Amino acid sequence: MNTLSYGLLGLLARKESSGYDLMLRIQPFWQAKHSQIYPLLSRMEEKQFLSSHWIQQSDKPDKKIYAITEKGLQKLREWMYQPIAPAVTKDELALRTFCLWLTETGIAIDIYEDRRIVYLEKKRYFEQILSDIPEDGRIFGSQAFSKYILATKGLMMAETELKWCDWVLDLLKQHQRATTS
Repeated sequence: MNTLSYGLLGLLARKESSGYDLMLRIQPFWQAKHSQIYPLLSRMEEKQFLSSHWIQQSDKPDKKIYAITEKGLQKLREWMYQPIAPAVTKDELALRTFCLWLTETGIAIDIYEDRRIVYLEKKRYFEQILSDIPEDGRIFGSQAFSKYILATKGLMMAETELKWCDWVLDLLKQHQRATTS
C-alpha cells in the first residue's frame, strides 16, 4: 500500500465517506485526484480493508459510501509503526523565486502580493478550524487532538509564509522606489 492509501484509511477511520468526499478531505494533507483515489479504494475493498454501500439519491447519481473495516484499522495501526518517508517538496514559488532576477520588479511584486492573499486565506482557514475545537479536544488521546495539532502546524506555517512574503515585498518595493527616484 502507498501513503495515499493509508491516508484514505485514516480519513475513513474517522468518518465513512464517498470517494469524492475523500478527495476533498485529503487535500489539506495530500494533493490527490479522482483518478488516483478510486482505483485505490477498489483495491482496498478487494483486500477487505474497506466495505461499501450505495446511497440512492433522487436528484443526483447514486453514491457509493466507503467505511473502514477492522482489518483496515489493523493495517492503519501497523502503518503507525513504520518509519516516515522524507517530505517531498514541490514549491513553484520557490522555483520562481530562484528565477526572480529574470523579471521586472513590478511582476515580482505581483507574484508575492498574489501569494500573500493565498497565505492570508490559509491563515483564516486554520484559525476557523482551531476555533471549532473545544478545549477537551486539545488533549492527546482525544480524536480531535490530531486535528488540533495539524491545524496549529498549518496556522504557524501560514503565518511564517506570510511574514516571509511581506519581507520579500518590502525588499522589492524598496528596490522599486530606489530605481524610480
